[in-house]
Amino acid sequence: MAELLDDHPTLSTVPVPVPAAGPPGPPESPPPLDETARADALLAAQPVTEGHTELPASLDPEDLPPARAARTGAQLWSLHVEPDEGVIGTLRRIDAVRALVAACPEDLRLALTTSELDHARNCGRVAALLGPVAWTALGGSAATLRAYHALGVRAVNLVRFDRFARDAVREMNRIGLAVDLSGADQDTVRRALAVTRAPALLTRAAPESLPDDLLGLLGENGAVLMVTVTDDPAAVADVLDRVRREAGAHCAGVSHTTDPAAGYVPLFAELLRRGWTAPELVGLAHANATRALRETEFLARTNRIRPAAA
Repeated sequence: MAELLDDHPTLSTVPVPVPAAGPPGPPESPPPLDETARADALLAAQPVTEGHTELPASLDPEDLPPARAARTGAQLWSLHVEPDEGVIGTLRRIDAVRALVAACPEDLRLALTTSELDHARNCGRVAALLGPVAWTALGGSAATLRAYHALGVRAVNLVRFDRFARDAVREMNRIGLAVDLSGADQDTVRRALAVTRAPALLTRAAPESLPDDLLGLLGENGAVLMVTVTDDPAAVADVLDRVRREAGAHCAGVSHTTDPAAGYVPLFAELLRRGWTAPELVGLAHANATRALRETEFLARTNRIRPAAA
């Protein structure tokens, strides 16, 4: 009996059948990102360059940097002053802005070139670009124009066209100042485009007020229409769709947002739903504006040196 018990297999000695090995199944792919997640990821890597940052009337170096939406990488700071302040008021504002940037080195970097703009972005700082300056702050003098450029201004807002404006546009091309046509009437825009050899900017564009043929001329110039982003992404997307259709996706840009808390993700998500490609959205975010500024710099560097206008 003991021998029988000893020979009886126990559970530990019963062989367990092993299933035949087969090829491993394909790994499960992660679920696709929705448009909102895709837009947020794109803007995290390609932050926005804003065409118009409105600053408070009085700037103090102890103030915090201007409020901005998340995913903002660069801002053009408006230097508009009241008409009666003129050149002196603008110079004071430039001085205050430069002091404010110097007081906030962990947040801001002053950018005088597109290379410095890229460097600030790569360092995790927001690039601050000076301009545009109001047309009335030129005092009808090309010398004042050149002085603003020497102080770091990189855009001037042209709102009417006369003989001085024609000469000023040529001088801006020569020294590397962007021509901002925000607020200009259609005739002024057409006449400026006929003179400038560099891409124009519309830092506060209103494409709905421009006819299709003028949008086409802006497209030929390589201009960038920087559109305000409101709390209605669909309405803004309609405006940008028209810019894309009539001028080209290379002409689309962002001015600023009226709702910094919401930021730019809702708009970019809406454009993804409408079939905008990733390269087009990178252009909208910052690459188109950077391209226009870089071409303005390049033109100034390659222009034949000639006597400056009086």
